[in-house]
Amino acid sequence: MSVVALKSRPAESPKPEAKVMALPAPPKSRLAIRRILSDIAGRVLPPAVVLVVLLAIWQVAFSGQTSGLPTPSTVWTESADLILDPFYVYGTQDIGLGWRVLTSLERVAYGFGLAAVVGVLVGAILGQSALMMRGFDPIFQVLRTVPPLAWLPISLAAFMDSRPSAIFVIFITAIWPIIINTAAGVRAIPQDYRNVAAVLRLNQIEFFWKIMVPSAAPYIFSGLRIGVGLSWLAIVAAEMLTGGVGIGFFIWDAWNSSRLTDIIVALVYIGITGFVLDRLVGWIGTVVSRGTAT
Repeated sequence: MSVVALKSRPAESPKPEAKVMALPAPPKSRLAIRRILSDIAGRVLPPAVVLVVLLAIWQVAFSGQTSGLPTPSTVWTESADLILDPFYVYGTQDIGLGWRVLTSLERVAYGFGLAAVVGVLVGAILGQSALMMRGFDPIFQVLRTVPPLAWLPISLAAFMDSRPSAIFVIFITAIWPIIINTAAGVRAIPQDYRNVAAVLRLNQIEFFWKIMVPSAAPYIFSGLRIGVGLSWLAIVAAEMLTGGVGIGFFIWDAWNSSRLTDIIVALVYIGITGFVLDRLVGWIGTVVSRGTAT
């Protein structure tokens, strides 16, 4: 009987395992830069496109010879010096629009700053008492509807000088929304916060800074944003009558000299400055209230 020897197959060598190679991730800094650029483009491009379209419509609509208003190209041709060099000084009255805006802003800083301090304090006091609020609110609602220029003759008679008169007009125009909004914010403070203040035995100053201001910040800064806008409107109107070197008097003087292109450039300066003031107060409110005031 023959014996057949069975040969075992040689052991197969293990196949190498397939490895998945991960693609190198882009640096975080590059992703952050792309995100920032995308955010900037999303904020800048839409208004830029709208501005270009409006300028094109303006150019086409008023390009006729019988048009009474200048086109954008005419404004650039005749008033390019005001745009390109806003801080020139050729004399006491012949200065750039940048200096005129700063002069007006100085008056706004005095008037609005005083209105902010007084308005917040008075509003905080009135907000603590429903009886006082009912007594003063009708008076405030009547006074806040008085146009800014209506206060100018009274301020000129009281101060006998154009500079403090303009500051007073700013103050009396801006203070009402600050008082009303602050009082509303104080009255909206939850009762639980007041109970905590009573348990901790906070005095009036501590209650004001630790409870009242953080809780009423959205209302307070809403009033401040309205007030700063009214202040900028008031100073431009007041300077048209009181004179000086402010941006308001420049517009009136340009009108008397039939320089319409200069007026248009000044209006752009006024609008941009008002926009910056509003955003600045809003940013301060966001920082103070930690994002609750927008």
